[in-house]
Amino acid sequence: MNTTTPARVSFKAQMHQVREEAIVQTVIRLLGEKGYDAMTVDEVAAAVGIAKASLYKHFPGKEQLAAAAMVHVIKRAQDFLQIVPPEISPVDKLKSVVGWAMSLQLADEMPSLPSRNSTLRQVLMGNAEYMNGLITLSDQLGAWITEAQAQSLINPTLPPLVVLYTLYARACDPVVSFLRQGSQYSNAQIVDLVLRTCFEGLATPPEIRTA
Repeated sequence: MNTTTPARVSFKAQMHQVREEAIVQTVIRLLGEKGYDAMTVDEVAAAVGIAKASLYKHFPGKEQLAAAAMVHVIKRAQDFLQIVPPEISPVDKLKSVVGWAMSLQLADEMPSLPSRNSTLRQVLMGNAEYMNGLITLSDQLGAWITEAQAQSLINPTLPPLVVLYTLYARACDPVVSFLRQGSQYSNAQIVDLVLRTCFEGLATPPEIRTA
């Protein structure tokens, strides 16, 4: 019987962790509201209520802040995958994940990062926690895509990687923000409309054409 007592975490270490979590949550919010280019390190430090020098003790730069935010989101995505009902169809599983990601965007909890930034990309690619999480997430989504294509629920002539990247793009789809700004639709309606255009396309459904 193992009677080893777990090592106690010092108060200083606990406070360091709490502050780091506060920084990451603030970065996620600012990246969701303003995007990477508009967010500044000074702004993050001010929002958390610490000096910029203190922030640098946790993260050496803006790129590392963004990477930490993405690691957090990837972990949330992995947690969400665990509660997707196993009995539903593979395409419904994909819809649930994409809908969840768009809901995060509507709540300003999905970091908005530039697609072309070599320095940021290098930091993300060098972050083992982010890359391992992304690979795990992509493998699961890829398995559902392949299964859906085998059942002809998704066009089987499309390369699975193209489908995967298309679904990832919905997490930062500007259409979601445009529709929210218009105030014409509720968040639930926005998610439904974008999901329908993503999975069903723009063609008129056969039942409406023949009505």
